[in-house]
Amino acid sequence: MEPVTLTTDRLLLRAVGPDDTEAVYRAAQDPDIQRWTTIPSPYLHEHARAFTEQMVPDGWSQGSMFTFGVFLTGGGLAGMIGLTMHSLGAAEVGYWAAREHRGHGYVTEAVLTACRWVFTDVGVDRVEWRAEVGNRASRAVAERAGFTVEGTLRSGVNNKGVRRDCWVGSLLPSDLGLPSTAPYLPART
Repeated sequence: MEPVTLTTDRLLLRAVGPDDTEAVYRAAQDPDIQRWTTIPSPYLHEHARAFTEQMVPDGWSQGSMFTFGVFLTGGGLAGMIGLTMHSLGAAEVGYWAAREHRGHGYVTEAVLTACRWVFTDVGVDRVEWRAEVGNRASRAVAERAGFTVEGTLRSGVNNKGVRRDCWVGSLLPSDLGLPSTAPYLPART
């Protein structure tokens, strides 16, 4: 699949490329991003270069991961969001916000925009969110975007070689008033 560009009134979501390597590198120096995400730590220029020049284009061309840089309409990298395909009709979302752009709702807006796109254009019926227990900022974004927190998975994530418990949640097309590609029959409780 060719990369797509999505827009909102405040944001431009597009695939990052070689011209964005320095901005990705600078943002990823934030200790919170290195702590709560699975990016390498320390995060070197070569990591940013491999990400912008190889990983992002390969993910799009293979249809395995759709990564968007979250840019303010006036310019500037505000964050990153990725949708990784896991199985037929299911993806996992991951994201981070550049330190100087936190607290403005940019990532929540980007998550909603990207999820609407993956539901309508890719045919995904479930987007799953996972975050290490304690990552309250990630959980707040997920909840503001409408994800239902479903519980805690023991040893649910591997972050830099250490298994950790994680929260898990999901967003369905119906949560955004969109149709699903397959019928959904919720369990009776």
